[in-house]
Amino acid sequence: MMGIAALWIGVLLLAGGFALDRTLTNLVENNFDNQLDYMLTAMIASAEIGPDGEVYFNRPLGDQRFLEPNSGLYWQISGADHDDFPSRSLWDRSLKVKGDHTDDRIHIYDSGQFANEPLRMAERSVILPGSETKWWFVVAASRQELDFQIARIRSILVWSFAVLGFGLFAMAVLQSWIGLGPLRRVRAAIQNLRATGANRIDEPLPLEVQPLVEEVNALLAHSEQQAAEARTHAGNLAHALKTPLTVVTNAATARADDLSDTVIREARTMQRHVEHHLARARAVGRRAAGHARTNVCHSAEAVRRAVERLYPEARIDVAGNRGAAVGIERQDLDEILGNLIENAAKYGGGSVFVTIDAEAGTDQCIIWVEDDGVGIPVAERTRIFDRGARLDTGKPGTGLGLAIVRDVAQIYGGDVTLGESEDLGGLLVRLALPRGE
Repeated sequence: MMGIAALWIGVLLLAGGFALDRTLTNLVENNFDNQLDYMLTAMIASAEIGPDGEVYFNRPLGDQRFLEPNSGLYWQISGADHDDFPSRSLWDRSLKVKGDHTDDRIHIYDSGQFANEPLRMAERSVILPGSETKWWFVVAASRQELDFQIARIRSILVWSFAVLGFGLFAMAVLQSWIGLGPLRRVRAAIQNLRATGANRIDEPLPLEVQPLVEEVNALLAHSEQQAAEARTHAGNLAHALKTPLTVVTNAATARADDLSDTVIREARTMQRHVEHHLARARAVGRRAAGHARTNVCHSAEAVRRAVERLYPEARIDVAGNRGAAVGIERQDLDEILGNLIENAAKYGGGSVFVTIDAEAGTDQCIIWVEDDGVGIPVAERTRIFDRGARLDTGKPGTGLGLAIVRDVAQIYGGDVTLGESEDLGGLLVRLALPRGE
């Protein structure tokens, strides 16, 4: 910011200084030229032709410098076949005038005909009454005074703009330093978080950075929540694996006859627990990656085709709002619907009905999965979500399907409840998921 401010201040001051220099220089030169024009006009007005055909002044010119030798102000009148009529200030010099053209109007230009004395010359050609000769009236003035005034103006401009530029840059630096002060306070507050172990920034800060502070606090709360979830998952997994490991250790120590069966049984138990926690971890990781949007119908149709290959005798119908979308990742939605539809096909009587966006007008997308099985008693509908809980042990399974469904849905801000299907008479699973943005 300071570098850009310095660059733009420099560019603008250079452009402004150049424009002001040209304006003031032109004003000084125009004023100098107007004086020459006035003197030349006075010369022409005072000039007459004498009886001898030579030009003379009927009254003396008013500037005393015309009478002082080498004073820096000169005049001269020249005509063809006539001697030059110079001012006394020229002394033994003369002005070189080109008489090969006509200047009906005043012509002003610079000349270097005198060594070490640049001149500003004004000339005009005039035919005086009583003469047919074209007379050249010339007034010349040394540029030393003009150049001194221009140099002084430029010196004042350079110093003034240098001071102005330094002042503006100093103000820009001060403004940037003061303006970014709240960010330094935020930085100090974040450093204080590491030092003290606090979980949010409570220091009162200006309104300009308050949204940043709120976002930082939200990020800290989110990180703390994820850390708490990670600790909980690690603790749950450790607790779940502790019992099977103890059983295996005791069986191995006692050299039990059924050691191999025990190891296989407990290994499967540990595998179920690991799969459950891995599913939760994947869902948490994908949720943290960003906002997702998944079409429910596409996922349901893909799951339907897969389940029908596993259970060819089951008839699965998908209906409802085919444009409905939910704000979760496709893999997690496939896992949720896969568990629900597979359970309905496995434990139902052969008919499975999936309704997408079954309760229109709600903030969440409601998905119904119904079957024509025996259902689940009301008293068991809460326990069935526990890890490893199973009502029908006669069919293969791990007892983790509904637990995974509940955990993944809750991670995304949804929920799952059980009820009774009015149309099919079996179990009704009501899945609520946040709508996709």
